[in-house]
Amino acid sequence: MALESNQPRFTRRKVLTLGAGYLFLRNPMATTIAAEPGLRNVTKTSHALGSAVSLTVIHRDTAVAEAAIDAAFRELDLIENVMSIYRPESQISRLNRDGELDAPDPRLLAVLKFASQVSARSNGAFDMTVQPLWQIFHRAKQRNDLPDEAEIAEAIEKVNWKQVRISDSSISLEGKGTAITLNGVAQGYAADRVKEILSGAGITDALIDCGEINALGKSSDNVPWKVGIQHPREEDAFISIARLSGRCLATSGDYATHFGGSGGDAFRWNHLFDPKTGKSPELLASVSVAANTAMEADALSTAVFVAGIDRGRELIESYSGAEALLVLKNGRTLTTKGFPC
Repeated sequence: MALESNQPRFTRRKVLTLGAGYLFLRNPMATTIAAEPGLRNVTKTSHALGSAVSLTVIHRDTAVAEAAIDAAFRELDLIENVMSIYRPESQISRLNRDGELDAPDPRLLAVLKFASQVSARSNGAFDMTVQPLWQIFHRAKQRNDLPDEAEIAEAIEKVNWKQVRISDSSISLEGKGTAITLNGVAQGYAADRVKEILSGAGITDALIDCGEINALGKSSDNVPWKVGIQHPREEDAFISIARLSGRCLATSGDYATHFGGSGGDAFRWNHLFDPKTGKSPELLASVSVAANTAMEADALSTAVFVAGIDRGRELIESYSGAEALLVLKNGRTLTTKGFPC
């Protein structure tokens, strides 16, 4: 990784003037004329897997584009029925409640097997069983407090990705209180599945934002899609612009969800937990990863945030096509040489 000392800051207003390939639309279903005659940009926004979702398709036939987008949103609803911890009858909720699940959906199997692989390669920096930590911090937040050391220690005893047993016919959780969250991988998987749905419908150019980003082809001006990367300390600014051409993008940051603290401590306790300590890593403010799939980018951004600079670099280098942009809490940035900015 090479140190970049003067990373430019982009305001959202400036981003909107950067030219073709960047879309920032919020309408439930918006159709605009693309730069090339006959093409249409069709965008629909909604909500899935705890995140705002925006799908933009470029096509000559608006009806074809809208039908493809609707099919993609139906797939997202199926994924939520399997993986959402907020739906009490989802498969992941039933697994966490009962400790076992027979006949798991192939979608869930694919995500859990991938999550296990990343956990092994990251030496546990990525761990899908950090849900007990989330639960104690969430309960403490409701009483405007933080969990004490004893609560954290007790939760850590329940965190171990090796306690998840996966086969094609069943999934089981070993250990009392073990629970799974797919927050660090499900949105990336969803973006990849949407890409498959759109491609199957004949769409060749699309920008997919399911909380993590996937892209098909190019923008309406035949240039790579441009995606703003949130500045971790300035709500209305981007710290960089990623130009996606054949790669996906995900960001993990300490600014998304806070627990306790105020002022300078507001980012100290956040939703990104080190499974070994039960606390939030103290070095990084955000990690953005470009990778061949959105699921890879999603999981790697979390793993690198926890692993830190040196171990994170090694992990990124172990995945073909993966690159990273790291923002330290002191504002300095590190990038791998191939990061698409």
